[in-house]
Amino acid sequence: MAEPAPILRMSGIGKQFPGVRALDGVDLRLLPGEVHALMGENGAGKSTLIKVLTGVHPCDEGSVELAGRSVAFAGPLEAQRAGISTVYQEVNLCANLSVAENVFIGREPRRRGRIDFRRMRARAAELLARLELDVDVSAPLSSCSLAIQQMVAIARAIDVDARVLILDEPTSSLDAGEVEQLFRVMRTLKEEGIAILFVSHFLDQIYEISDRMTILRNGRLVGEYLTSELSQVDLVAKMIGQELADLEKLHGEARVFDRPLVEARELGRTGAIEPFSLTIHEGEVVGLAGLLGSGRTEIARLLFGADHATAGEVAVGGAAVSLRTPRTAMTHDIAFCSENRKQDGLIPDLTVRENIILALQATRGWTRPVPREQQDELVGRYVKALRISPPNPDHLVRNLSGGNQQKVLLARWLILEPKLLILDEPTRGIDVGAKTEIQRLVAELSDGGMAVLFISAELEEVLRLSHRVGVLRDRRLVADLPNDDALTTDVLLETIASGGRA
Repeated sequence: MAEPAPILRMSGIGKQFPGVRALDGVDLRLLPGEVHALMGENGAGKSTLIKVLTGVHPCDEGSVELAGRSVAFAGPLEAQRAGISTVYQEVNLCANLSVAENVFIGREPRRRGRIDFRRMRARAAELLARLELDVDVSAPLSSCSLAIQQMVAIARAIDVDARVLILDEPTSSLDAGEVEQLFRVMRTLKEEGIAILFVSHFLDQIYEISDRMTILRNGRLVGEYLTSELSQVDLVAKMIGQELADLEKLHGEARVFDRPLVEARELGRTGAIEPFSLTIHEGEVVGLAGLLGSGRTEIARLLFGADHATAGEVAVGGAAVSLRTPRTAMTHDIAFCSENRKQDGLIPDLTVRENIILALQATRGWTRPVPREQQDELVGRYVKALRISPPNPDHLVRNLSGGNQQKVLLARWLILEPKLLILDEPTRGIDVGAKTEIQRLVAELSDGGMAVLFISAELEEVLRLSHRVGVLRDRRLVADLPNDDALTTDVLLETIASGGRA
């Protein structure tokens, strides 16, 4: 069967920013009635390519054709009028307005010069019914779940006779049921002939919904592939430019850990985590596994002094210590990378250099600034070691990809050379390439003698990295298991489900 002509073709796209070549000769073609995944590490050029397509950035080289005609959009509104609509990860609608008002904001139907609310609500209900949604369109958007808000954004996008729909990380905050609801909508739109460009770092979702994929690496085109003909292992290898042992445990051969570093002795906090005992040895990676809300983060916060314990004690090097504040924990060489890097970690309006140097400066006090020469040496070393991209320390950190922001946060704590590094979901929301780099870094730090407390919702990741796994359920530490050949994801799931009861 002959392949249909592309509805969209981008050819030889090049884009340069000061000191950075973001895109270099990239091609992309979208066929009508297909879901096309755009793949690549954070910083590979995906967002820049989308911004060039929708007119946010003009391209320096190359051309764009829509339905066989050359186009060059002056902005997203012009692209939308031509039939290219974008729904971003962060839903940028007005929560205080109704569902119907959000669908038609700026395009409200009018009668005698005034907004025709009855007609607007009727049309909004028809649009949402097309997406198999039964929603009260007169209700405020704030009363709807995030998944419904995503659907409202999609309804708004397709109401302008969209021929191309760009979905940029639409599933990052959705649960499994909401993702399936979104995928049903995507399949409906696909049957109507709309070309969907889908960006996601969830590989299982890519393989479930996409027909074809284009892979970028370092701003260059790696290739276009049928999803059914490219294995996940091969996809990962093409994204990061090297082979990856898919489920290889990174900690190598079994080691004996006989030097306790940090010990929690019946440590607990009323309403947060039941009293628990846990020992972390020098050079050991201890993973924490459990469902959302099981108490993993609560353990991390107690060990860093971010929360005050109401029971038990902590010992460092065998001596009991009072971890009343994070600063106290830092004096005992304990560092903590929070789960929420934007809220609890990075300061977006500061540069990469300023963010990296922040913890070191805090240990010195603000009256003793870190000399610029020392800053340059330290920041340059960790930018290179962690492969932070772009490697410009004066870049605002908010302009970096999620994976590179995570590396900046890691660099901040590694500068202090901690004895215990607590990592709470360090790979959440970043692509597989950056995830692999961070996992390997954890293994290297462990081999060098640093202890790591590693928290992840991905059980495979916990198993790959950990020497021991603490299992939590209902805010209780229910098991402390050696990571030997007998420990599998099935065993972890059974332990979580049973609450540690055999």
